[in-house]
Amino acid sequence: MEKILIAGEYAPNAGGGQRSILVGILNKELTTKIGIMNMARFDRSQLIGGHVSAEQPSVIDDKKMVNGFYGAPAVVIIFGQSNFMFREADAFCCAENIVLQATELGIASCIVSRAPETFISPEGQQMLREWGIPENYLATCFVVLGYIDGPQPHTKPRRPDRIRIIE
Repeated sequence: MEKILIAGEYAPNAGGGQRSILVGILNKELTTKIGIMNMARFDRSQLIGGHVSAEQPSVIDDKKMVNGFYGAPAVVIIFGQSNFMFREADAFCCAENIVLQATELGIASCIVSRAPETFISPEGQQMLREWGIPENYLATCFVVLGYIDGPQPHTKPRRPDRIRIIE
C-alpha cells in the first residue's frame, strides 16, 4: 500500500500544488462499510444510458450489487479541495498513477468515481474527522485494490475511430 500511495503522491497536479490527500485502507471490514456507504446515495435515475459494459459488470448494470467497491479488500480514497477548479483532474491523475503501480505489483484495481456523496452522513463525517481530512476537502474518487479471482481478463480491441492527428 505504501508504494501505491507514493505513486499517487507523485502524480502530475495543477501548478505543482500537491493538494490531493490520499487515504489507503487495508481493513476489509471498513472497506466493505465504505463501499456500502458509497452505494447508499447512488441515484441510478441520473444515469444516461444506464449500461457500462457486458464484459465488466458494474454496480450501474446490476442493481443487486450493494457494495460500490465490489468486495475489494483494500481501497485508496483520493480527496481534493472542494473549491479548487482542478480538484477532479488532480485526483484522477493520482488514480491513474495508483492503477499503474498496482498493476506493476500484480494487484488488480478499478477506479470508482462516485465519491463526493459517500461521506455526507454523520457516520461518514466522523470518519473524515478521525482521519484528519480538512472540512474543505471532498472525496473525489476511489481506487479499489485486490487480486483477480480467475484468469486475467483480456484487453478489449481498440476502436479504430478514436485518434486524430492534425498537422
